Amino acid sequence: MTHTTRDLTTGPVWRALARLSAPMMIGIMATLSVGLADAYFLAQLGGAPLAAVGFIYPVTATVTSLSIGLSAGANATVSQAIGAKAQDRNPTRIGLHAVGLGLVLALIVSGLIFVTYPTLFALLGAQDDAAAEIALFMPWWCAAFPFLVVQMQVSALFRAHGSSVVPAVLLTVGAIVNIALDPLLIFTAGLGTEGAALATFIARASFAVLGVGYAVRTGVLVWCPNVTRDLWWSIKELFKVGGPAAFSNAINPAGMAAVTAAVATVGTEAVAGFGAATRVQQLALVPMLALSAGIGPIVGQNWGGGDTSRAAQALQAALAFCVCYGVAIGVALFMFASTLSDWLASAGPAADYAAIYLRIVGWSLFGYGFVVVINAAMNARSRAVWSMVLSLGRIGLFYIPLAWLGVSLMDFKGITLAAAAANVAAATVGVFFAARLGLFRATNLRMTFA
Repeated sequence: MTHTTRDLTTGPVWRALARLSAPMMIGIMATLSVGLADAYFLAQLGGAPLAAVGFIYPVTATVTSLSIGLSAGANATVSQAIGAKAQDRNPTRIGLHAVGLGLVLALIVSGLIFVTYPTLFALLGAQDDAAAEIALFMPWWCAAFPFLVVQMQVSALFRAHGSSVVPAVLLTVGAIVNIALDPLLIFTAGLGTEGAALATFIARASFAVLGVGYAVRTGVLVWCPNVTRDLWWSIKELFKVGGPAAFSNAINPAGMAAVTAAVATVGTEAVAGFGAATRVQQLALVPMLALSAGIGPIVGQNWGGGDTSRAAQALQAALAFCVCYGVAIGVALFMFASTLSDWLASAGPAADYAAIYLRIVGWSLFGYGFVVVINAAMNARSRAVWSMVLSLGRIGLFYIPLAWLGVSLMDFKGITLAAAAANVAAATVGVFFAARLGLFRATNLRMTFA
């Protein structure tokens, strides 16, 4: 079986955007549902496991951003090479370099996290029972991380070739397996928090192997003669986008860790509620995250081919969707905040904190959608430093300072107002950045690989 590269430089832009984004919406939703399932099952064990999830999530999401950044680098570099049809740059060879680089870096990072996580979580305020639960979870998570990176790199290669169905299927079926294993390992096997982590390891390892196998079978990954040819060029190009993109994606969860420390000053119940609310928030953001996954290959192929008007049309359509969907999800979260919070946090004070967060921050999620979509478009245009600056500004200039100020003045509610203000402010800056980079207008450009 041979994979056919889908040409994203012709046909209606909205159709290409929908074709790439719709499958990814299912895949991303399934992946995020794993976190919700973990929170739900572990909440049945008591407050300590749920509080542990609140501490773990920002840290693991920060490290996971390495894979997201590297996949952005692979997506941009391979899709631009496909669009430019350059004879001297082989997209298949670049893909091999991307997967190999990702695996090496993931092994190094997972080893460092395994050695340092007790000190790291102690600095974040995890104590006693919560720290003990974290120690059950993290070793298996570290073992699973290299498999996650490989799967993300392979998925990025499929998207660069114009297909999001394969990565969406891998994500969805992997998530289903993970969720199915959760109650078996947590309750039936009696492993508790460790069971949740073991389920994640089994699912990630299995579907990373399946993803690589299918990529080889379909020709997306093919061993090339002289595989090390242009290796240094590939590394530089992958890092040119992947390095800033990894940092850009890491900024948000790292900022969440800093904000979690502010929440911890309110109490353990506030941390549990904050963790539950941010998981609901991530699920609500799925359509906009899918748009960010879909827009990258379109911008990359068209920018590489010199047709920037299609890139501009795709970005405008994506932002219009963010506005419409953002209003709808704001209304839904305001109306059903209590129901969702009671389900995830088993009622009580933690659920009350979660409901406060969802009712206030829900109205600003369109702004976060602007940030991730514009960042993806800038990454695909090989302007990842601009994305990094936008993400850093959202967290460093707005969210963290306002969160600590807010918690000192208005307790937990001040943190929620800080999150909403950061989303709206960053969206405004993002629109300005995109305009400056020509992503809202057509220009006469031809991508070259010099």
